[in-house]
Amino acid sequence: MKTNEIYKIYGIDYKENTVCLLKESNLKGEILEKCKFRPKEDIRIGIKPNLVTPTPADYGATTHPEVVEGIIEYLKGNGFDNITIMEGSWIGDKTEVAFDVCGYNNLAAKYNVKIVDAQKDGYHEVVDGNEKILVCNCLDSVDFMINVPVLKGHCQTKITCAIKNMKGLIPNKEKRSFHSRGLHNPIGHLAHIAKQDFIVIDHICGDLDFEEGGNPVVKNCIMTAKDPVLVDSYVCKLLGYKVSDVPYVKLAGDLGVGSTDIENADIFVIGKNTEDSFENILKQKIINDESFDKRSRVLDVAYAVEDVDSCSACYASLIPALDRLKEEGLLEKLKDTIAIGQGHRGKTGKIGVGNCTSEFDLCIKGCPPHEDDVYKALKEYIC
Repeated sequence: MKTNEIYKIYGIDYKENTVCLLKESNLKGEILEKCKFRPKEDIRIGIKPNLVTPTPADYGATTHPEVVEGIIEYLKGNGFDNITIMEGSWIGDKTEVAFDVCGYNNLAAKYNVKIVDAQKDGYHEVVDGNEKILVCNCLDSVDFMINVPVLKGHCQTKITCAIKNMKGLIPNKEKRSFHSRGLHNPIGHLAHIAKQDFIVIDHICGDLDFEEGGNPVVKNCIMTAKDPVLVDSYVCKLLGYKVSDVPYVKLAGDLGVGSTDIENADIFVIGKNTEDSFENILKQKIINDESFDKRSRVLDVAYAVEDVDSCSACYASLIPALDRLKEEGLLEKLKDTIAIGQGHRGKTGKIGVGNCTSEFDLCIKGCPPHEDDVYKALKEYIC
């Protein structure tokens, strides 16, 4: 598979389609090429899904376990047995719960693969240019990293896919720090530090607005690629953004992580030659690609927010609550701006969301607060 290529497959048999896509992408060859002269059984392979919250994959936030199961079956079928699934959920949720709810504990037991909870892992500092970043030790424990992000929107960075998914492998205190540093610059440098060797994209039903899901858009597609910058540039295009709209993608490209040149990418659709068989796989280059018809629910309500360095989990509790109020015709009646984020610590005001705004007249507490609590408190305040 070439670095300027992206392969796609459509259908509802996610495990079988994943295996087919990996065969066509020659993942086996990619692993052996990088880990030359090492026995297969000694090659340490990491799989990094997106388990941001403890919610089933059909909710639109987390990686389908069937996709990871297809990866594991392919790897074991080719003699690669030293496999570790590693992830750290976002602040406010526990990875151990997400592993259970999302089906990964059962998957690990079925195939005898290891699981690492990055929230409980040790960490160390890595310097990259003007950034000092804490990364989990598990990053250094693999020889070949397979990133398995969900293609979805993000309420603060517009998109999240290959590059940002690696943020799950930094400790929680560093996740908070990323937000206080503006997200984009540290994420771009993290892409330069946390190398991913191969990408399997879950484009099955990601939520195009919120990274925690809730409004899945069904596409039933899985993709593979080698270049995370190219993948994220492609996601920008699909969601109607320019690469410049998502600064961490451009920065990662400038740092040499990959290419933003999506116009010269070759995108192929893989298909069966018969209804029931993947023998003699069909491969067709895409000319007119898919597009999304969507409104930005985030932009529709963000005007009511004064965000200064908020964490994603906190912001993601506020925006859906505001969207619910907008649907009820109540948001337009709110006359005061809602403060959120670490930059409001020690300050005062009328309405604040999250513990960082504890000095405000009305503080909807939590780290993060629950969406329902935010919605109810704001509705009471308005009415």
